[in-house]
Amino acid sequence: MSLRGKVHKFGANVDTDAIIPARYLNMTDAGELAKHCMEGIDEGFVGRVQPGDIMMATSNFGCGSSREHAPLCIKAAGVSCVIAKSFARIFYRNSINMGLPILESEEAVDGTDNGDELEVDLESGAIRNLTKGAAFQAKAYPPFMLELMRAGGLVEYTKERLAGSRK
Repeated sequence: MSLRGKVHKFGANVDTDAIIPARYLNMTDAGELAKHCMEGIDEGFVGRVQPGDIMMATSNFGCGSSREHAPLCIKAAGVSCVIAKSFARIFYRNSINMGLPILESEEAVDGTDNGDELEVDLESGAIRNLTKGAAFQAKAYPPFMLELMRAGGLVEYTKERLAGSRK
């Protein structure tokens, strides 16, 4: 599973309220949530992000409240994956459940600037900075996690499995 996009880079301790402010948590439509993605830290983000783009941050990305809305709105905004030095534990799990690929790589974060173009291979964990001609390595996704990503998350994966068992 290969992804390619332009980097939108953020700093440390980006919390879930910066990703999707609490005033929008009564919304359930992913498209509506996406209109407010990163509004708490970068109001112009939604106007710049393109489908397939990659979000990057330094450490402790997704800290704060446990909100499934946070990875959902990032994914719905068109971001193909998030790369950071580290993630808050609950954000990490929520991202996997929502089908938003996330990778940890200190070297990739340190060697990438805002606007660089990356190519990411989830199967191998390879991250290539096409702008700078540099290569980095993150931990590859195990086969089961790749199945979850391909299905679009845990709920969609479960639906597919249940539909297959009825045949």
